[in-house]
Amino acid sequence: MNVPSLPTSPSEPVTAEGVVAAGAYVDGRRVANIAISEASSWRAKPGHVVWIGLHEPDLALLSAVQKQFDLHDLAIEDANHAHQRPKIEQYGEALFIVARTAQLIDGRIAFGETHIFVGEGYLVSVRHGASTSYTPVRERCESCPRALARGEDYILYAILDFIVDNYSPVLESIHEEVEGIEDDVLSKPITKGQVERLYMLRRDLLRLRNAIGPLVEVCRRLEHDELAMVRPTMQPLFRDVTDHVRNIQERIDSMREVLAFAFEASLLVGQAQETVVSKRLASWLAIIAVPTAVAGIYGMNFKHMPELEWEYGYFAVLSLMALACVGLFWRFRRAGWL
Repeated sequence: MNVPSLPTSPSEPVTAEGVVAAGAYVDGRRVANIAISEASSWRAKPGHVVWIGLHEPDLALLSAVQKQFDLHDLAIEDANHAHQRPKIEQYGEALFIVARTAQLIDGRIAFGETHIFVGEGYLVSVRHGASTSYTPVRERCESCPRALARGEDYILYAILDFIVDNYSPVLESIHEEVEGIEDDVLSKPITKGQVERLYMLRRDLLRLRNAIGPLVEVCRRLEHDELAMVRPTMQPLFRDVTDHVRNIQERIDSMREVLAFAFEASLLVGQAQETVVSKRLASWLAIIAVPTAVAGIYGMNFKHMPELEWEYGYFAVLSLMALACVGLFWRFRRAGWL
């Protein structure tokens, strides 16, 4: 795994496998890159906040982090096994938060997870699966020390806001594809491949909605509940994240309705075109049936039949068949069948 490099000095440790970044901050400024084994000592210093980012760590690394911050066994077990539902749990004075991430890979939505441990003087994020690196979050926070100086609950807000913002590019890409299908559906019946794509998109959007739906409750608790690690001044920021999540939900519901309409409209267009074809076939069959019936009658091998000895019988029958066919053609054309 390629680990983003941090500014190093001869005394700074080299990051271990699975550790994306680990730093100590004072007044919103990074004062040192630290090793996991030093995290508790840096956290104990007055005014210091330790921010650690992990990517798919093994159990040994999680155990080392647990030892440094005295994390709960159940939270570590959840962080070691992905496929958790978005949730927020409180263990003593610490919070454990699970959020789902999403990326569009090869036209399909791939899901990942972020597990966040928040306590006094520290925040640890653990990424699993499809997820954008949180290096931009760290860089943005470090570029504004005044905001980062608010502490670990501000870092929590920044990460959650980044996760929710990253849903938008996924929805934008799907929205463009949905608009293309919607434009085509009224002009021609969609193909089998497009039907399969519609089904996949609707299923992926449903999975995305189910993945982010519980995040509303997570943000609501951060906004309203009197949690030890969330100061009242931070609650409006979490309210903003809640609004973003609800907006994403509305966009997902809107696109799922559009996809459903596109599918139903395609069926209606296909049925209408089948009806037109059926009418045309029925019209031509009716026109062809007239000369066929007359020719069949006069083709019977009976000795005594009317008109057989008539000098102009042949021409009269041909004229009658032609008039009947023209009359039927005019009638069907007027009715819009031809």
